[in-house]
Amino acid sequence: QLQLVESGGGLVQPGGSLRLSCAASGFSLDYHSIGWFRQAPGKEREGVSCIGYSGGSTNYADSVKGRFTISRDNAKNTVYLQMNSLKPEDTAVYYCAATSMFRLCASTPGGGPVYAGMNYWGKGTLVTVSS
Repeated sequence: QLQLVESGGGLVQPGGSLRLSCAASGFSLDYHSIGWFRQAPGKEREGVSCIGYSGGSTNYADSVKGRFTISRDNAKNTVYLQMNSLKPEDTAVYYCAATSMFRLCASTPGGGPVYAGMNYWGKGTLVTVSS
């Protein structure tokens, strides 16, 4: 059974940091590009960041550029999203998603990944930034 599981969410104060993990089971992430998306209450899902299957290419939404870093550890079959300098507007459910094999990350005009082409989705982890 192909599955993506996010973890690492929680409550953090403004200015704080969290690291999200996206672990795959039932398949290898080696040949899949992985994206992170988020959805805040009452808002549409937004592409946050994506890393190509080779690890050599990344993209970031303008709203998180310079604060978030995406990385992957294929040996652990896991992709990470390091989030620093968190703001209340970063509060959302964060989802990871995988493309089909050998598909690269595509970028929206806002810089983040495109929703279309993501074939596998996790159930999300909640990040709350509040004092």
